[in-house]
Amino acid sequence: MKKLNLNYALVIILILFSAACKKDKGGNTNSAYDAKEFTALFGPKVQTIQIDASTNNTFTLKGGTKITIPGGIFRKNGVTVTGTVTISAREFLDRSSILFGGANTNHISGAPLHSDGFIYLNASVNGASVDKRPDQFISVSIPAKRTGITQIWEGAENVNNDNQFAWQAPLKNPNGAGIRMESNAVQGFYNFDMGNLGWINCDVFYSYTNPKTTVKVNLVNNPGRLASFMGLDGETFVYFCAKGSNVVAQLYTAEGPNAVKSYDDMMPIGAEGKYISFSIKGGKYYMAVQESTITANQMVTLNLTEVSEQQIQDVITSLNNY
Repeated sequence: MKKLNLNYALVIILILFSAACKKDKGGNTNSAYDAKEFTALFGPKVQTIQIDASTNNTFTLKGGTKITIPGGIFRKNGVTVTGTVTISAREFLDRSSILFGGANTNHISGAPLHSDGFIYLNASVNGASVDKRPDQFISVSIPAKRTGITQIWEGAENVNNDNQFAWQAPLKNPNGAGIRMESNAVQGFYNFDMGNLGWINCDVFYSYTNPKTTVKVNLVNNPGRLASFMGLDGETFVYFCAKGSNVVAQLYTAEGPNAVKSYDDMMPIGAEGKYISFSIKGGKYYMAVQESTITANQMVTLNLTEVSEQQIQDVITSLNNY
């Protein structure tokens, strides 16, 4: 398994270059050769901003996320950074961006989360990342698509020691201070603090009070292995997308070579949604979609068939309004 790399901007540049070379050699009509290239090409793009590390900086990302970085907060190997710093950011503000990016809304307990949007933020000097934990909090405002309270989470990498991904409570700073765990929508934004560079998320637990169960999905004609976070390894993703709620629950616990299950006793019985699996291998795209209502000990069979690039984009994009 490949270790997750915090400097995603450099990784994605290399992926895109590799994709172009493979496409030329193989004559594929599809843009991506594998799952890793697919997430790089169709997932949220890296946005880069250069700032002066010594002064306060406020900027707005393309999706409307506002970020304020106090001056003098970055260190590299424990030494305060001065001069020019490059900020790399990505926004995941709707369901399709999460799916295209190979991410999810899984809580680390296994419970599905409803996402109000999340971002990735990194800072580097001459191509090398600064220390993950700045000296002060970074202020973030994510556009709110609903009213009410959301909760704040940090991304946890390498879940189950298998390069998978989930969300956990933000870690405290060395002095014991923690960030505020909740935010209310104010003037169209969720406003909160970010204590560490990396992934930060506005989510609430999927509000479904019915009893919970374990779901198993059998994959027929699966061309590859289960994909890890962002397709850094493997080819095949499996998700449950809840109807009427921005839930993107990834199923990544293998049950043999061609089956996968949810976390135990975490899927709400009676919830409506779509199971979706897609795979990118050797320049070919495969997909299966099935609408279903979750039942106790549910077993779902998804038959993956080859699809075009446009078909897979249309299906994923349509889930924004599902």
